[in-house]
This record gives sequence, structure tokens and C-alpha cells, in this order.
Amino acid sequence: MEFKDLKKKTTEQLEQLLNEYKSELFTLRFRNKTQQLDHTHKIKQVRKDIARILTAIRQSELEQEKGRK
Repeated sequence: MEFKDLKKKTTEQLEQLLNEYKSELFTLRFRNKTQQLDHTHKIKQVRKDIARILTAIRQSELEQEKGRK
């Protein structure tokens, strides 16, 4: 997922997406430990997507705080 797509979403949508990615990461890690995961690079991709989502959430929070001043 690209960052420009995340900037268009609302905070609620981002938090929902964050929960989905966190559950996917849990599933991937579990499958990796039980040696059922063939493509381990997906774990890294999901972690980066989670970081992008958290960054977008934080940026929107900062913009809202800046608007209040």
C-alpha cells in the first residue's frame, strides 16, 4: 500500500486497516513458526505497511493539533 493512498483515508479507516494488518501479521508469524509459510518476505512487507499506517495516523493527529492553534 502506498502512502499517498493512506493520506486520503480518514483516521477511523486507518485504524480499521491497522487492525487488519496486525491480525495478518500475527497469522503470518504463526504460520512461519509452524513452517507453513513459503514466502517469508510477506512478514517484512506487512510490518512496513503497519509503519506507514501509523505514520499517516500520526500526521493527521499533528495536522489537527496545528489547526487548533
